[in-house]
Amino acid sequence: MRLPKYRLEKRESVPNWFRIALPFIAIGISFIFSSIIILFAGKNPITSIYSIFYGALGTRLGLMETLVKATPLILTGIAVSFAFTGKFWNIGAEGQFYAGALAATWAGISNFNLPPFLYIILLIVVGFIAGGLWAFIPGYLKTKLKVDDVVTTLLMNYIILYLVTAVLEGPWRDPVTMWPQSVMISPNAEFPKLIQKSRVHFGLIIGLLSVFLVYIIIKKTKLGFNIRAIGANPNASNFLGINVTKTLIITSFISGGIAGLAGVGEVAGLHYHLTENISPGYGYTGIVIAMLGGLNPIGVLFSSFFFAIIITGAQYMSRATGVTSFIADVIQGITLLVLLAILVLYEYRIRRVE
Repeated sequence: MRLPKYRLEKRESVPNWFRIALPFIAIGISFIFSSIIILFAGKNPITSIYSIFYGALGTRLGLMETLVKATPLILTGIAVSFAFTGKFWNIGAEGQFYAGALAATWAGISNFNLPPFLYIILLIVVGFIAGGLWAFIPGYLKTKLKVDDVVTTLLMNYIILYLVTAVLEGPWRDPVTMWPQSVMISPNAEFPKLIQKSRVHFGLIIGLLSVFLVYIIIKKTKLGFNIRAIGANPNASNFLGINVTKTLIITSFISGGIAGLAGVGEVAGLHYHLTENISPGYGYTGIVIAMLGGLNPIGVLFSSFFFAIIITGAQYMSRATGVTSFIADVIQGITLLVLLAILVLYEYRIRRVE
């Protein structure tokens, strides 16, 4: 008896409702799998998931902390989304985050004699440039030497982490505590708080402005048209007269710069010094956020808040129900895997070969 054979066949058209439903399907399936895991742990999944949302949104403290968590996620998510739109596969937002944090710390501990307004602008500029240059290197290698951008951006993450460790274990080590962390930045370099008696800071405004500006660039400018054209078909873009090399290098720099701003926000708005673990993986989470948001700036904004809710709420759930807060990582991982599987079915259909 012959077994039936199947093949993947590219779809000619896909209904618009399916594109809109994609993230909701992925989130729904991830919650189902997470509920099964919670059930095996001997806990009530309904109570646990309710605790996530109550912990993140049900109290003033939870809501404020959700906004704090959303700030770097918005920036890393929009950075990755911007790069992926032009098929620059930037897996290095984590490294660019640290490059921005490193540059902001340097400027902050240098104690320049500047008023707060100018000092904050200085931190934003140097952080953006540092993150942009860190992404420029793999962008240049991709366009000029055809080096795989996934590999180079990922390797750059490890390089910057070793660099941060080197400076914190050496010249920047706090001489008072002797912990591997820098001294506090100048008070004039600290981001102002947006809401009294909370940790919500000016970085949130930077994140929202970044979403708006990236939307304008992608949808309304010649650069955005070129990026979208390259993302659709790089070879055809050449025939249209688009300078693919120049566009990809600009894309990589802007993408890295935005990720660098996330690092600036964590240093200047939250911690006021640099540590080795200042990021719990915001750059990598930004990849999931960008995919869940469909590489659309508005979608990325909502995805960022969703993951901020999960991260903040998981900590409350752990205290309230005893379920480990690592369930947030499980939800992130399952969401990405399910989303990738659905995206394959979005582009292709399974056809039986007679």
